[in-house]
Amino acid sequence: MLKTRILTALVLLALILPVLFFGTSLMVALLCTLFFAAACWEGLRLFGQRLLLPAALIWSVIFVWLAFAGSFSQLLLIWFVCVLAWVTRFVPALKFGLPTTDSAANRILSALYMVSLLACFLAIIKFQQHSTTYLLSVMLIVWIADVGAYFFGKAFGRRKLAPTISPGKSWEGALGGGLAVLVIGALSTHFAALADSFPVMLLQRWGWPGLCLMLVLLTAASVVGDLVESQLKRRAQMKDSSQLLPGHGGVLDRIDALISVLPLAMLIELISRS
Repeated sequence: MLKTRILTALVLLALILPVLFFGTSLMVALLCTLFFAAACWEGLRLFGQRLLLPAALIWSVIFVWLAFAGSFSQLLLIWFVCVLAWVTRFVPALKFGLPTTDSAANRILSALYMVSLLACFLAIIKFQQHSTTYLLSVMLIVWIADVGAYFFGKAFGRRKLAPTISPGKSWEGALGGGLAVLVIGALSTHFAALADSFPVMLLQRWGWPGLCLMLVLLTAASVVGDLVESQLKRRAQMKDSSQLLPGHGGVLDRIDALISVLPLAMLIELISRS
């Protein structure tokens, strides 16, 4: 399994990194479309929707239209609706549970999750247009939080964070992940090579208190994104969102936390620069 995970990761890096660093905007958008379509198919599957391929195709066409022809006001609306949906619908679902798959409430929640996927991948495109370094600096918040939570959880985890959703996660791990993000985010602002990064922008616009507050907020959002996907998989009785990425599960299994974080980071970015 480890060999398969490593091989898949190397193939993905060989595909993604050259496009991000050396590809044109068109190539980046097409790559995002490919992964967006796969994530849509997986997401609709988790929500128990029928006609998966036609539905994923329709959402992919909407994504392509927004990526190439969407106005700023349209993108802003999508990012705002996404963040609002996470605050008012997905976060409460962690406490009160998900609706049954055959209910109208589930169809509404499914649509909101698809909008969140739209918002996530549109944010990827916009952040990358700023610079690939800037995009990766936002994504690193999620990755550092995840790695930090894993090691702190292994070492100190005692109190379960959400035992009925994801028994392996602990409060100590989540807090440790947040601490890792704060430390590494703060250190990154002292390197000239990282001058064009998200933490530096936050520091310049909000100062140290604002930087710490925003990093904590984004770390919390990453935990929520991870838990929501785990909750969806548990309801669907699936271990992984799919087997599209051997050794890693599906696309959603790799980007679950980014879905909740990137749209929020984009709104923070827009507010900071206004």
